[in-house]
Amino acid sequence: MAKPFFRLQKFLRRTQFLLFFLTAAYLMTGSLLLLQRARVALPQGPRAPGPLQALPVAAVALGVGLLDSRALQDPRVSPELLLGVDMLRSPLTRPRPGPRWLRSRNSELRQLRRRWFHHFMSDPQGPPALGPEAPRPAAHSRGTYVGCFSDDGQERTLKGAVFYDLRKMTVSHCQDACAEWSYVYAGLEAGAECYCGNRLPAMRVGLEECNHECKGDKGSVCGAVGRLSVYHVEELQPGSRKRRTAAYRGCFRLPENITHAFPDSLIQANVTVETCSGFCSQKEFPLAVLRGWECYCAYPTPQFSLRDAVDSTLCGQDPETQRLAEYCEVYQTPVQDTRCTDRRFLPTKSKVFVALSSFPGAGNTWARHLIEHATGFYTGSYYFDGTLYNKGFKGEKDHWRSRRTICVKTHESGRREIEMFDSAILLIRNPYRSLVAEFNRKCAGHLGYAADRNWKSKEWPDFVNSYASWWSSHVLDWLKYGKRLLVVHYEELRRSLVPTLREMVTFLNVSVSEERLLCVENNKEGSFRRRGRRPHDLEPFTPEMKDLINGYIRTVDKALRDHNWAGLPREYVPR
Repeated sequence: MAKPFFRLQKFLRRTQFLLFFLTAAYLMTGSLLLLQRARVALPQGPRAPGPLQALPVAAVALGVGLLDSRALQDPRVSPELLLGVDMLRSPLTRPRPGPRWLRSRNSELRQLRRRWFHHFMSDPQGPPALGPEAPRPAAHSRGTYVGCFSDDGQERTLKGAVFYDLRKMTVSHCQDACAEWSYVYAGLEAGAECYCGNRLPAMRVGLEECNHECKGDKGSVCGAVGRLSVYHVEELQPGSRKRRTAAYRGCFRLPENITHAFPDSLIQANVTVETCSGFCSQKEFPLAVLRGWECYCAYPTPQFSLRDAVDSTLCGQDPETQRLAEYCEVYQTPVQDTRCTDRRFLPTKSKVFVALSSFPGAGNTWARHLIEHATGFYTGSYYFDGTLYNKGFKGEKDHWRSRRTICVKTHESGRREIEMFDSAILLIRNPYRSLVAEFNRKCAGHLGYAADRNWKSKEWPDFVNSYASWWSSHVLDWLKYGKRLLVVHYEELRRSLVPTLREMVTFLNVSVSEERLLCVENNKEGSFRRRGRRPHDLEPFTPEMKDLINGYIRTVDKALRDHNWAGLPREYVPR
């Protein structure tokens, strides 16, 4: 008898069974609380005669907390139901007082029941806009609601600036982002996605098809799956960042065939940079070209690549003289080059599992931005970063082993983690720059700078002592265990973006046109420039830190050469 009892006792002690038992107990407790709340909310004693006997289920639902005051305003609620409400709200029906934790739990259950009831009462076949809780166009936004439109992800019309926000998306937030980039229309989709553009989508649908609430503004409509709620942007909200303006790119020689190189034009007297930039922005061209009184709109192309700038004095002549010359001034308009902004998941699972590996702070996020726009496919991540998802990295939410992304970001090292991948792009950056960038990110996020107090605290030397060795071991491990590698230096990618990016997409087995690569170069910064006050001429590295880091630089340089790769760039050499 003792032996079976001992076995049972041993079985009960197992962790998995205990977790299961605790979960079951939690669910049973919740059910009992639900039943208790229903019991104490109903009238005590014999059932009252009269209209209460004829009440529909909805009236009983109100008695147990399923129906709130907003539902009573629905014209479908009968007078008998309202009479029953008064009876159910009599003192006899008030819930008895109980412990604080029980009252709190009952409040949570009551909220859940209310949500369920409103879902139950809505007509699944009728238009959602008719219900009392249906989202409506935002009345407090400054833009004008244009309508609900069908959205085809492959041929998206609003494909300028794009961002997501799973928790705080509002109509005003989306409008401000689009206004900052000088776009006219802001489209919201699926409650959390924002798209900008200057042309309306082609297919308008019924207003009732846009029935998703904005994640950060309950009651306001933010499209639906495959549906865009489009607003006309009028002006920036108070406190928003300033609207972007045209940026001077330089003086260039005109291409041989102006008509072919410049698809649109505006010829008028006294044309200004603002006039030309506004005209080209409205047409969604990223470049505004001025020659005298002539304004042209263009994209970067192999015939007009903006790589061979000339002396700016050649463009500084009076308009009439410049009109006859063969030089022009080029300005970057606020809008994005949309030839390379379309992205999607791979249509079939990738047969080759590719990593985009780097030490933290080495520019992995920026490299992902370039790869996504060059290939047209999302990149994944070994981690999940909501900030990056909101910036447009939709692959952040995809499981890193789904093989639906072109490559997967990782900072991992070690044999087991490396051998999971079939091949990898190994991105290396100067450790001095990487350490500063990662420390900024830890202290102030992806786009901020660490405060002076952070650099002067004990936190900075501790960070260098622990992370500097990681920079070295990360490269050494990937060189040792990586199956198929492409080594890319961040500095080389900055200097020669198009040739280096072409090599990267070839490694990923993707064919890309020269126009698309030039589009990526034109949009190369994306949304990843740090904002705020940059520390003034800060030299955070002490002589002891430099000795430590320089030793790791020599080690990595030798390892690269031993594996038949070019050594580290010259600027890595100990300072």
